[in-house]
Amino acid sequence: MLRIKNRLLVLILISTFVTAFLSDTNAVSARAEEELKIAKQCTFVIPSQFTPGGEKNLFIDKSYPMESGSIKYSVYYNGMDVVMTNRERAEAEKKAEEKVIDNSGELTKKEYEELFSANYNKEYGSDVGFKVSSFDTIEIDGFPGYKVEASYKVGDEEPIFQTVYMIRSRYRTFTISYQRAEDDECAESFEKSARTIHVF
Repeated sequence: MLRIKNRLLVLILISTFVTAFLSDTNAVSARAEEELKIAKQCTFVIPSQFTPGGEKNLFIDKSYPMESGSIKYSVYYNGMDVVMTNRERAEAEKKAEEKVIDNSGELTKKEYEELFSANYNKEYGSDVGFKVSSFDTIEIDGFPGYKVEASYKVGDEEPIFQTVYMIRSRYRTFTISYQRAEDDECAESFEKSARTIHVF
């Protein structure tokens, strides 16, 4: 039971790690990428065998803890579509050296693997062998993003597989993370769910 809870914890941490990459924690403002289209929402169909978990936007298999498959949805919002007064804009410009830079457009396989490997190893207190097996650029409804396939293994537990979709828009980055253990029977359901992802 504790092992399965740890798997869910690590899935929840995905959104934290991605946010850490997207922004500088010491910053107070952000730069929107003007070439990206504006998106307000990302939708997708949750497979029928999944139900809301204990955390916001976390869905777990109804057969939990026998099946440990889970889905996590998160949104990183840079706040740059907020209308500022001239005084607020002037103050923000004075703090230009503190601005958040959205680096998601420059994300590489190596950076992603290094970030998650370091954080997972720290979380578990040992090397979990986090590896990215594929790192592809994608486009959904005209919005660019990434599809990342990765895996890790803790001690003598069975391997854990992740598929993460990150879709970028001018003010928001949407992340959908599918995670399952090697013997979980939800790979096909995850693929069907991923085909329903839409951004608008």
